[in-house]
This record gives sequence, C-alpha cells and structure tokens, in this order.
Amino acid sequence: MNRGIKRSVDILLVEDNYGDARLAEEALRENRFKNRLHHVENGVEAMSFLMQEGKYRDVPVPDLMLLDLNMPKMDGREVLERVKHNERLMRIPVVVLTVSSAEEDICRSYDLHANCYLTKPIDLDEFMDVIRHVNKFWLETAKLPPK
Repeated sequence: MNRGIKRSVDILLVEDNYGDARLAEEALRENRFKNRLHHVENGVEAMSFLMQEGKYRDVPVPDLMLLDLNMPKMDGREVLERVKHNERLMRIPVVVLTVSSAEEDICRSYDLHANCYLTKPIDLDEFMDVIRHVNKFWLETAKLPPK
C-alpha cells in the first residue's frame, strides 16, 4: 500500500557529472509516480533555479533536491547553506548524493541541515539501487511538505 504522495513531484538534481545524472534520471523514471526531473550542472545554476531567476523564471519550486557536493562555480555545501537559510526554500528536503565518504563532509552536511547523506557507489547496479531507495523512501514513504 502506498502511504506516500500521489501528486506529481518535481525533483531538482544538482550534478555536474553527466553520466551520473543520466543514471539517476533512468532510475527515477522506473517509479509509478509522475515525477519531473530537472537537472542543473552546478551550484550557481541550482540557486538560479531555486530562486526562479533568468531562464528559470517559470520553473516550479522542487519538492526534493538531490545535491552533489563537489561541483564547479559553487559547491554543494554553499548551495545547502543558502537553501536551509532561506525561509522560502528551507523545507525542501535535500539529499546529499556525492562520492565523498569523508567524515568531515558528512558532519558538515548535517550541520547545514541536509536531510540525508548518501555516498554514490562506483558500481553501476549499486548506484541504480541507491537511486531506487531514494525514490522509494522520499516519494513513496515520506510525506513531503505541500507546495
């Protein structure tokens, strides 16, 4: 029985690695829900998207964000800090999805109020499983804040 959300969901994927972004898109597409995956490649674009600025003027505020830490222009830590200190954005669940398993990155992400921290597996099948688990928990089990 599905106890989670039944409406369409907007997911913002902030990922500079095109291959990882494609894998995440494929894994998220397998679910039963209508979700729209929006992909940006760096923190500057992520903030423009979230603030609905410039070419992102008409995009929806995402229901969930998957955030890489190590990106060009503005890293994920700065994006996370800005999101969680912005009254309009702070309720967006942020799942840090990164290659780093460094204790310093984990602690810093939670200090900045990340909702979850996941280390990207190198193995393709394991990576797909991680995305499926994110999907199952955040889109089927957890209750997301209303739009």
